[in-house]
Amino acid sequence: MNRVKGRFFLDYGALIALGILIVVNAIWQPDVFLRPENVRNLLSQNAGTGILAVGMTLVMVGGGIDLSVGSLMAFVAALGVSAMNKVAGTSEVGVSALLVATLVTIGAGSVLGYINGTIVTLGRVAPFIATLVGLVGFRSLALAMADGGEIRANMGIFEKLGNGGIPLTGGTTPMVLPWPVISFALIAIGAHVLLEKTRFGRHLIAVGANERAAHYSAINVDRVKRAVYALMGGFAGVAALGLAARMNSVSSAQLGLYTELDAIAAAVIGGTSMSGGRGRIWATVVGVLILGIITNMLVASGISAYWQGFVKGVIILLAVLIQRGKSER
Repeated sequence: MNRVKGRFFLDYGALIALGILIVVNAIWQPDVFLRPENVRNLLSQNAGTGILAVGMTLVMVGGGIDLSVGSLMAFVAALGVSAMNKVAGTSEVGVSALLVATLVTIGAGSVLGYINGTIVTLGRVAPFIATLVGLVGFRSLALAMADGGEIRANMGIFEKLGNGGIPLTGGTTPMVLPWPVISFALIAIGAHVLLEKTRFGRHLIAVGANERAAHYSAINVDRVKRAVYALMGGFAGVAALGLAARMNSVSSAQLGLYTELDAIAAAVIGGTSMSGGRGRIWATVVGVLILGIITNMLVASGISAYWQGFVKGVIILLAVLIQRGKSER
C-alpha cells in the first residue's frame, strides 16, 4: 500500500505541486493571480520555453540532450528576420515577407537540428559535447550577423505574430489568446500523440531505454535520433519566431539566452528521465507552468532576478534526486 502511494506521488507529484502553487498564489495574490490578464501573460511569457521543453522531452526520451537550442533560436531568428527585411525592403509588403520569415526560421532550425543529430550519430559524439559546440557556435554566428547588436524588423505586421491572436472577448480592448500560446498548445498535443500513439514514438522510447536492444529489434537507431533532433530544431524555430515577433526584433546576445536550461528543468520536473526511455508531454507542460509560477512569485516578492537561476538549479537538483529514488525502487 505504501509503495502504491509512493508511486502515485512520484508519478503525479508535479501536478500536485502545481495545484499547491495555484492555491498559494490565489490566497497570496487574490486580486492579481487569477485575473484573466495575468493568466494570459503567464502563458504568453512561457510559451517559447514550453515549446522548447516539449522538444527537449522528446530528445531526452530518446536518450539525448540538446544544449544548443537557446543559441539556435537567436541564430535562426536572425536569419528569418534578415530574410524578411530583404524581401520587404522598407515598405509594408505583408504576408509574403512574413511567410518568408516563417519558412526560413523554422526550416533553418530543422536543418541545423538535423546536423546536430548527424554529428551525434555519424560522428559518434556524445550529445552533450555535440550540442555544447552548437551552444557556442550558433550564438557566435548570431552575434556576427548583428555585429553584437540587434536586428530590427521593418514590418509592423511581424509584431502581430507575437502579440496578436484569437479574440476571446469583445469590446474596445478584447482579451486575446496569443498565437505563441496557441502554437505551444498545438505542438504539445501533436508531440503527445507522436510519443504515445505512433510507431516513431515507440521506437524513440525503445532507443532511449536500451539502444542496443532497439538495434537488435531492427529499429534504425540513427534515423530515429536524427529525426528527433531535427524536430527539436524545428520547435526551436517556432519558439524563436514567436519571441522575435513579440519584441519586433532579434537581440543577438539575449534572445534565447539560458532557455535550454529552462526547457531541461521543465522536462525533468515533469518526470522525464535524464537517462532516456521515459517521459510524458503533459507532465512537461505542468513543469513549464510550475517554473512560470515560481518566477512570477519571485518577481512579486521583490526578489532580485539574479537569484532566479539559483532557484531553478535547486529545483532541477531536487527533481533529479526524486527520479533517482524512483529508479531505485
